[in-house]
Amino acid sequence: MTHPADIAPDDASPLLVWAEDGSPRSGRFGDVYFSKDDGLAETRAVFLQGCGLPDAWAGRSAFTVGELGFGTGLNIVALLDLWRRARRENGRLKVFSIEGFPLTREEAARALAAWPELAETAAGLLAVWPAGTPGFHRLDLPQWGATIDLAVGDARWALEQWSGAADAWFLDGFSPALNPGMWSPEIMALVAARSAPGARLATFTVAGAVRRGLAEHGFTVEKKPGHGRKRERLEARMAGEPRPERPVHVAVVGAGIAGAAVARALIAEGARVTVIEAERAGAGASGFPASLVTPRLDAGDALIAGFHAQALERAGSLYRALPGAVVAEGVLQLEQAPRDAVRFDKIAAQELWAEGAMQRLDAAACSRHLGEATARGGLMMALALAVRSDAILEPWLAGAEWVTGRVARLEPMTDGWRIRGEDDAVLIEADAVVLAAGWGTARLAPDLPLSPVAGQADWVEDEAAPGPSVPAAWGGYAAPTGRGMLYGATHDRGVETPEASDEASARNRATLGAALPQCAARVDAEPAQARGAASPFAPRRLTACPCAADGGPACSS
Repeated sequence: MTHPADIAPDDASPLLVWAEDGSPRSGRFGDVYFSKDDGLAETRAVFLQGCGLPDAWAGRSAFTVGELGFGTGLNIVALLDLWRRARRENGRLKVFSIEGFPLTREEAARALAAWPELAETAAGLLAVWPAGTPGFHRLDLPQWGATIDLAVGDARWALEQWSGAADAWFLDGFSPALNPGMWSPEIMALVAARSAPGARLATFTVAGAVRRGLAEHGFTVEKKPGHGRKRERLEARMAGEPRPERPVHVAVVGAGIAGAAVARALIAEGARVTVIEAERAGAGASGFPASLVTPRLDAGDALIAGFHAQALERAGSLYRALPGAVVAEGVLQLEQAPRDAVRFDKIAAQELWAEGAMQRLDAAACSRHLGEATARGGLMMALALAVRSDAILEPWLAGAEWVTGRVARLEPMTDGWRIRGEDDAVLIEADAVVLAAGWGTARLAPDLPLSPVAGQADWVEDEAAPGPSVPAAWGGYAAPTGRGMLYGATHDRGVETPEASDEASARNRATLGAALPQCAARVDAEPAQARGAASPFAPRRLTACPCAADGGPACSS
């Protein structure tokens, strides 16, 4: 699988220029984004009316729009403006859009300022405008029941990666003569493959290659009168009728951070979610008073590194939206081995990160950040976080139903799963199951190649904060909790039922002292608490999603 950073041009700028009338133009493609005189009217006529909106989403609880050519965001702002005025109560709008040469927030703001009637909606989009780094960016607009997934990169790559199905398509790349790659037969085939039955499609071009490409892949294509100086435009419709909507019921086993995150995401997609937990939320590995949210750093594999860069961006936006969840921003990763210096240099130079997200520091700069002398250089991960689990679990689990019990086994059915408890009583039946039960997952999914890893962390409760000035990691870690500092952690493979011990606490203090001796000395003067937990370890740290032959999907997170 290719990552967009591997195929992105060295310069991903649109080379924006501004015409005398103030309208934006791409110097890269030699074409305008829109006409300042009637650009909004054209968007409404070609794309909104061309896709039969708002009638097409009438009576629908969710509607998905795909777009080739995000550009200034004008089409999507116009779409959002219409959605705000004509959506079903509690309806959800999902947008998938692709842009190879993204504008900055400032450039988009200048372009959209041409339409004061859209100012409020444009401000909402600009408030969540993403960095132009390659990959997928999720933009949440909960005030309007909308989400936008913006793919920055090659159109073919993005369409191949997206697994959605659009109910409407806006094809708005620059003209086929100037940007043929956006209109190739391969792209038209992928658009068709990512279309729901009965999907509507609209575009300004009537180029023969585009008409033939759409018709060859199941669309019925019609020329329509154009807008303004353009004589004609296209409307198309995929064969079939929209599928009837059916609510999905998902059971999530485990109420830690992983289970809560899954529940939040599924609820946001309109699913009914039931969480099953034997004890209380955060009873397992998520029960420590704080956690570090950091990406996996990979200097050689752009796919893995890019996935974690996008995951960090998404996690940060979600955690920051929760009052009290973020304890500190920025985590200092210290060098552990001589090879880390070169490795950190490469990581800081990766184009996957927003400007300033990864800053290379020498030992003197690290010492200033930590508040004590160190001989190690490091990498300041500006977007990494320290968070409190207790501020995350409650709001994310709030919309889920709850079943208290210990799951003994999963029983596949023809159209889902039956979940049985320890007395073999049926706890619940669901269309799909997500296992987020820590090491308990191994018992419920014995075919998965999981092995236990136990860890103990210790913490001190002292608002004077005996820890370093910033959260730090080096093989061990030190993280603020808001009321003190968490440090650790041991890493014992093969241990299924860990118990806190003085021996493990001594190892944690030794790990802390090796990197931050002054911090360790302050900790020694404070009474400490400790707890242990076991987590499943899977090859390559991947989420497992086995598909049962006679049941619905069961996933292990």
